[in-house]
Amino acid sequence: MRKVLLYFFGLLVLASQTSCGYNTMVELDEQVSGQWGQVQNAYQRRADLVPNLVNTVKGAANFEKETLTQVMEARAQATSVNLNADQLTPENIQKFQAAQGQLSGSLSRLLATVEAYPDLKANQNFLELQAQLEGTENRISVERNKFNTVVQEYNTYIRSFPRNIYAGWFDFEKKGYFEADAGAQKAPTVQF
Repeated sequence: MRKVLLYFFGLLVLASQTSCGYNTMVELDEQVSGQWGQVQNAYQRRADLVPNLVNTVKGAANFEKETLTQVMEARAQATSVNLNADQLTPENIQKFQAAQGQLSGSLSRLLATVEAYPDLKANQNFLELQAQLEGTENRISVERNKFNTVVQEYNTYIRSFPRNIYAGWFDFEKKGYFEADAGAQKAPTVQF
């Protein structure tokens, strides 16, 4: 009888630790999901600005159509990679980041090409869109940073002993981080 009582007492203690750890894991997982929504919101804002920017640039005579086509194709690619909060594995984050990086690269080429068009650089609509796009890029950076912070907190919590045991039981898996783009550590070359 005593062994049975000790067994049930042990299960009660284990269950109480599990539920407390479980509730925190759920809370942290929800924070990751919420912050992922903010990241997607910032990227969606950029995707929404791109068609307006392209249409404004199209109005410029003799503008390189290839550059505009590349921007629109990159936008289509970036918006086709959709991740839910439960799909935030390191591999999926990398795919999402690669698609968004292609759009960033084509937007950079577009804005660099605009330098050759003084009429377009003086266009008020273009200037406003360019300012909105720059602000959106800053928002994306801030939201990605916040996302990495909540993912770090979540990953640390579920990987700490003894919670790592409980996390495995309840399918709480490590989430992926945003990382610097390839070659980002190399400073750009400036020539005059």
